[in-house]
Amino acid sequence: MNSDLQRIVFQAETEFKSAKSLPELENTKSLFLGKKGKLTIQFNNLKGLDEAHRKELGNELNLAKKTIEKTLASCRKKLVEDRIAKKLKSQAIDISLPGRGLNSGTIHPLSLSLRRIGEIFQGMGFEVAEGPEIETDWFNFTALNNPKDHPARSMQDTFYIENKDEFGQNLLLRTHTSPVQVRYAIDNEPPIRVISPGKTYRVDNDATHSPMFHQIEGLWLDETINFSNLKGVYINFLKEFFESTNLQVRFRPSYFPFTEPSAEVDMKFSNGPLKGKWLEVAGAGMVHPNVVANFGLQSKKIKGFAFGMGLERLTMLKFGINDLRLFFENDLRFLRQFQC
Repeated sequence: MNSDLQRIVFQAETEFKSAKSLPELENTKSLFLGKKGKLTIQFNNLKGLDEAHRKELGNELNLAKKTIEKTLASCRKKLVEDRIAKKLKSQAIDISLPGRGLNSGTIHPLSLSLRRIGEIFQGMGFEVAEGPEIETDWFNFTALNNPKDHPARSMQDTFYIENKDEFGQNLLLRTHTSPVQVRYAIDNEPPIRVISPGKTYRVDNDATHSPMFHQIEGLWLDETINFSNLKGVYINFLKEFFESTNLQVRFRPSYFPFTEPSAEVDMKFSNGPLKGKWLEVAGAGMVHPNVVANFGLQSKKIKGFAFGMGLERLTMLKFGINDLRLFFENDLRFLRQFQC
């Protein structure tokens, strides 16, 4: 490479390395590789040379161009990396400092209630089971002794899905979490103590009802279970959940196809806007023999009780919430009341 080209290459490398920004580097590039750049002029001068000199100088020019372009690429990469590093440094977080807004996050009141209910029943030896939210007609209705003409099966109450399962059964969004109990009882041997919390779906929507809501159902199966066990377990749960030993609870006769005898569980309030009033908090009863048989168990040998309650209702009563829709509106003014 002749001295003129060496000087151009040296000058280009020096100016490229002194560039402080990408725009400055690109402007400097044009001084050497642009249409009127120093190296470009040397290429244009090849036209007036004979073939031998043109070939020799052409090789040197190509070598000089590659050297300059290599330096340019290296400087461009460094400037990009420096810019990224500078930006990261400006946005760096000192992880040794305490976090900002430690008290801004909250746990949803429904989650608070669900956690507490789980703790209470697990303390009494219950397991927690979950199941699919899309169920078959058999698990949701038939296995629970619901007759084919039961109103709950109608389109007015149940969200049905167009497709059927592989066995041709109707598919639907479960209307309660009882199908989880059926699945659990089929797969496990007594004694069985299990609660099944989860989302459920019904065609209902107003200030006190939501098409999606949460239920928690319980099941205890064994050879010696009776109605007194049901009363003891559920009354103890209510006392723990509402943090009061002075609760008035009654079991009012009712009807459910999956229990016999059946009862509505009512609780009387001693203070607040519901003072002096009775309010239903759960449905319960002894598991119907037909349901026990559908579990694949001997109905003459195995007894049990079941109960079901709405998570939203219990949470509204516990925290004094008067509008169901507040649970789903995500209003921070409401949610921040439940700091923990």
